[in-house]
Amino acid sequence: MARKAKTEGADSAENAGRLKQIALTYKMTRRTDSKIGLIVAGVGLVTLGVLLGIGFAIGHPVYLGILGFVLAVLAMAIVFGRRAERAAFGQMEGQPGAAAAVLDRIGRGWTVTPAVAMNRSQDVVHRAVGKAGIVLVAEGNPNRVKALLASEKKKMARIVVDVPVHDIIVGNGEGQVPLKKVRTKMLKLPRVLAGPQVTGTNDRLRAMGDLMSNMPLPKGPMPKGMRMPRGGKMR
Repeated sequence: MARKAKTEGADSAENAGRLKQIALTYKMTRRTDSKIGLIVAGVGLVTLGVLLGIGFAIGHPVYLGILGFVLAVLAMAIVFGRRAERAAFGQMEGQPGAAAAVLDRIGRGWTVTPAVAMNRSQDVVHRAVGKAGIVLVAEGNPNRVKALLASEKKKMARIVVDVPVHDIIVGNGEGQVPLKKVRTKMLKLPRVLAGPQVTGTNDRLRAMGDLMSNMPLPKGPMPKGMRMPRGGKMR
């Protein structure tokens, strides 16, 4: 009995935490998408209404009503998730460190090291290692980040010579990848490395070290006023 009560208590706490997270996501999304509540509710009502209409037409309003309710909740969740994601990218876009926040959510199979190269203008290069090889994701001024990317590639060439290296410059200009499409772009890269090769590559790169190894870095977008210390090593 005690174990059952403990399990039920844990489930209740988990559900409460999930509802709190949904409410917080809704509030954040509503700041940039004021109509999200009406749109999500409208999608649910239309879905339920269509299924109920079909149910009355074929003489099974109860069955179709239950199915309509389930599908309405599913449709509302999908629409809410997509609009919340779009709003989140809109709020992050243009902020230093936004790409690091996206990489942090890329999922399993990738090892992400934020800010392996940076300059005083807050142009940054992040590194991700997975079965597609090494992906360098740069954000900042397109002309300046090209120099950072070249420098990072040259340094890695001494350590990993048999691993493909891809580079992505975040932005909306020609040859750049919009922030919201970075994850999709990376997941579409061909997988050419086996698990042990990925582990070995990570070990070699970790031994090489990185710019931020001795400097604490907050998760997500970096504060706009953040600057490299004057004594810090630059690339």
